[in-house]
Amino acid sequence: MLETVSQENDVSRAQGEERTPAAIQQDLLERVAQGDQRAFSQLYDTLSPRVFGLIKRLLRDHAQSEEVTQEVFLEIWQTATRFDPNKGGATTWILTMAHRRAVDRVRSSQSSRDRDTRIGIRDHKVDYDHVSETIEVRIEHERVEKAMTRLTELQRQAVSLAYYGGYSHSEVAEMLSVPIGTVKTRLRDGMIRLRDELGVTS
Repeated sequence: MLETVSQENDVSRAQGEERTPAAIQQDLLERVAQGDQRAFSQLYDTLSPRVFGLIKRLLRDHAQSEEVTQEVFLEIWQTATRFDPNKGGATTWILTMAHRRAVDRVRSSQSSRDRDTRIGIRDHKVDYDHVSETIEVRIEHERVEKAMTRLTELQRQAVSLAYYGGYSHSEVAEMLSVPIGTVKTRLRDGMIRLRDELGVTS
């Protein structure tokens, strides 16, 4: 195959014709489509600087640009048979592929950043809600404490033991040395007073 191309080049030169870079690249790409590794190496040496330059202008990141350039040439090796010279030159075909790959990487990176931003916002919102909830609980607790000061001493003792201490009515009665009926009355009156002080209507 190489001898054939060399002979064609010799014929062209003998006829006074000089092959253009585009013609040479097209020939190399057609040989790559036939599995010619040497042609692929030559094509890489010839076009990789332009491919890398195009990709880097879009990505601006050297390491990512090198990676995408390698992906482009791997795709060239795998899909060279799809090249149709009737639809454009080999260089245009390859640079279009490179541009598409670079744009895909930009979109992927942007999507990743957007996803990280959404996660960050979500986590920030959770933190904010937690703080907000803590503040609301604290404010409510302060309101209850203030309202508790408006109760009589007997009402405050009964409410504190029953609702904050978790004691049963009989236990509260025993601790305060009063009849259970008295405890229930103090609790009822105390809770009515608390609801009034806190503005609870239901």
